[in-house]
Amino acid sequence: MKYKILLGSQSPRRKELLKKMDMDFKTVSIKADEFYPDVLPATEVPEYLALKKSLAYKKLKNNELLITADTIVVLDGIILEKPRNKTAAKKMLKALSGQKHEVITGVCLRTKNDILTFAESSEVYFKKLKNKDIKYYVDKYKPFDKAGAYGIQEWIGLTGINKIKGSYYNIMGLPTVKLRDYIKQCK
Repeated sequence: MKYKILLGSQSPRRKELLKKMDMDFKTVSIKADEFYPDVLPATEVPEYLALKKSLAYKKLKNNELLITADTIVVLDGIILEKPRNKTAAKKMLKALSGQKHEVITGVCLRTKNDILTFAESSEVYFKKLKNKDIKYYVDKYKPFDKAGAYGIQEWIGLTGINKIKGSYYNIMGLPTVKLRDYIKQCK
């Protein structure tokens, strides 16, 4: 690897995935709001936010490659953000129950000389969830840092998701196959 990798994310899931890819990296803190223009189609929001986060990091050196990402959950064209509280989390999971939705992760790779952005989409199918299972999951796992109020790698994913189309790791927050391919293209 010709670059030192910087991960501009505090997500434990993204850190875990990079470690499993045998990548040496350092985590950096980035302060950027997650607001986006209302007119932006949902499919473009993750890439927009990943780029926004990347450009907020001003300390990039010549030998560094910064990875930033953003993952959204889209149900019937509506973006389900991270829930603010238990009530919002339960409402999101009730909406996802028995439905197909899309998980889109946008990624930005930036060096001093190059910026590459891409997105990957996966479909997730929830079985019909019982209210007591939704309550159990929200109370025990507190999914307030997760778009759509769930983590596929947690209990709700193991017991409530009956089918996916696309990358499992994308649903976790980082499309690892595509990421590796794009890193090779960085100048």
